[in-house]
Formats: sequence, C-alpha cells, structure tokens
Amino acid sequence: MKTITNASARDLKQAIALSQQAQKDGKTSAFAGGGSDLLGMVKERIVTPDVIVHLKTIKSLDRIVANGKGITIGGQTTLDTISHHPVIRKQYTVLAEAAETVATPQIRNVGTIAGNVSQRPWCWYFRNGFPCYKAGGNTCFSITGENQFHAIFGGGPSFIVHPSDTAVALVALGAEFRIAGPSGERVAPAAEFFVLPKANAARENVMAADEILASIHIPAPPAGRTSTYQKVMDREAWTHAVVSVAVVLDIDNGVCKSARIVLGGVAPIPWHLAQAEKLLSGQRITPELAARVGEASVTGASPLAKNAYKLPLTQATVKNAIMAFA
Repeated sequence: MKTITNASARDLKQAIALSQQAQKDGKTSAFAGGGSDLLGMVKERIVTPDVIVHLKTIKSLDRIVANGKGITIGGQTTLDTISHHPVIRKQYTVLAEAAETVATPQIRNVGTIAGNVSQRPWCWYFRNGFPCYKAGGNTCFSITGENQFHAIFGGGPSFIVHPSDTAVALVALGAEFRIAGPSGERVAPAAEFFVLPKANAARENVMAADEILASIHIPAPPAGRTSTYQKVMDREAWTHAVVSVAVVLDIDNGVCKSARIVLGGVAPIPWHLAQAEKLLSGQRITPELAARVGEASVTGASPLAKNAYKLPLTQATVKNAIMAFA
C-alpha cells in the first residue's frame, strides 16, 4: 500500500508552498478540504497523491462576510453552514437551497463549498477505471454505452455532467471565484470558471492542479430579487441531480425585469439558458408563460440513446421553478 504524507497548512501561502515542494521532490500532491471527493478518488485509485495538503487548518477560509457590496464565502465553509446562514437564506435563497440538497447531512457537515464546486465527474466509466477522456484516454464510453445520466447539452468529446449543485446556483447569481496559486491570486467569473470538454477534456474548470479556490464573492442583490433551486433525483438522498435548475428573477411590481436560468445535471458545465430567459423579460409570471419557458429550455439539446427522457423532465422542472414566483 502506498504511503501518503499529510501536511497541514496554516495559510494559503504555505499550502501552495507545500504543493510546490512536493513537486520539486518528484512527488504528487492534492489539496483536501472536507476531503469527501478526494477520499473516494484515492480509494478508487483515480488519484494517487504522495502528499495531501489539508486546508481545513486555514481558519480564514471558513468565514462568511456580508456587507453592502455583497457576500464573500470562504472556500472551506461547509455546505451545512451555507444552507443555514441567515443572510444567504434571505438574500441568496437559491444558494442555500442548492447547498441543502447535496448528498446527506453527514457530508454537508464536512463538505466545503470549494470542494463541491470543483469535484470531479461521477460518470461510472471515469470512476471505475476506464481509460476515458477524463482519465487521459481518447474514448467516451458513454456514447455507445450506459448514458442514462449523461449530457444532453454541450457534450463532446466527453458527455459527463457536472455534479455540483452549488455551482449551478453560483452561476445564476453572477458569483466571482478568487483563485490562489503560485503566481498569486486571480478572479474568475463563475460563468467562465467551468470549461467544456471540447476546451479541455481532462479538466472541468480553469484551475490548475496547484491552485486553490480560496473564496467566492456574490454581489449584493438589487431590490426585488428572488430566487429558487429545484432538483430532480433518481432517489431521495446521497445522489446527484438528474436535472436541476437555478432561477434568479428581478421583479418590480409583479413584472420580471431580468432573469437568470441555469441548468444542472444536463451538461458538462452549469448550462445557462440565455434564450429562455428573454421570454421572461418585461412579463408577469403566468402558467402559460412558465410553460413556454419550459419548452424553450431544451432548445438545442442533443440526447443520447438512453437519456431522451431528460427533455420533458427538464421542461417540467423549469416550468415548476418559474411557477414558484407566480
């Protein structure tokens, strides 16, 4: 059995230095927050790090700071904390609702927002040792194999779906991600953080292996903003979305001034429905309008042999989410 060295960092600078030192020593390293996803991948031998750099010891990364400019959430803040935080619950409801749907209470108590956003795909081919695109190979076995839960948007060459609930909400909220690495810090809008397989088949986001998602900033909501997250699963707990939707509306006197609709469970990235959003602009929410938005939500979809059921399921999920504001 391979020996793994554990290293606890006191701050971001030391965490990055520990990773760099491992590289200089000819070793591989991995960052761990709650460690739920990393532990699973180590057990499945998807990753075999020599050094695990623990981030939970960095106290500044588990803070939530709210002010007039918005809210900043440390990357090591647990999903349970986010789901119960009074400001997030009131002003960024979609994020609280997304966080409370993740996995089980036990996992939400240790799982972090950074870990949830940057977790690897749960495609059974990737998780079971197949030499697929995500594992560095040149084949997506789902195309002709078991693809019931795979992408209907944005697929190719890999057809994985992004597994994060909170990522969908954060894209809808227009969040920004603060990323720390050897070259310093940079900020990436949530809408640009996630990458399609055609851009990089081996990665799901713009972070390099030696970078850390330090914090997330969400701008202050305008007056009249309301939001919700809805998720459809194939069982009641400990599973990912078959289809999910985050809806953020700005409403004035009953009229929708602007909308953001983002899907989960249907694409390799959180999938933004820009065209469907336009149907809501300047309109009052009615059952007929919600139905039209639902129908528009699958425009451009390309289902595989066994996942066409996601088309009506997506339409119904979007319609129901819009109707929550009627």
